[in-house]
Amino acid sequence: MLSCLQSTVRVLVVDDHELTRFSLKLALSLHKSIELVGLASNGKEAIEMFERERPDVIILDLQMPVMDGLSASKHIKNIDPDTQIIAYSSVADPQTEVMSQTAGIDAFCHKDAETNVLIDLVKQLGLPGIN
Repeated sequence: MLSCLQSTVRVLVVDDHELTRFSLKLALSLHKSIELVGLASNGKEAIEMFERERPDVIILDLQMPVMDGLSASKHIKNIDPDTQIIAYSSVADPQTEVMSQTAGIDAFCHKDAETNVLIDLVKQLGLPGIN
């Protein structure tokens, strides 16, 4: 039987730390259902890559130079409210309720979480009904 469901989730990673971007790139590349479409180091680059690549899910650091993640999230959600955004942060409890209402954050993942937790979240948001 043929299915119209999407089988690959397109992901953009945004973090100002090169090691974090590289680590996430490696972790995401191990999953056939995930396609990494770009790496950005700040919110301004994130918006530019988003407009070019149109990812399904964005893993977005909150604290970055040039433009922070919350500002970038607001801008991206204004362009496409269906884009799923995961706030990826080391901040203890960034008040996810406030973030989701004001900046359009769809989920939060603490940087201390195990890699499989983040991967599962990406699949859950990007491939609803498949995982």
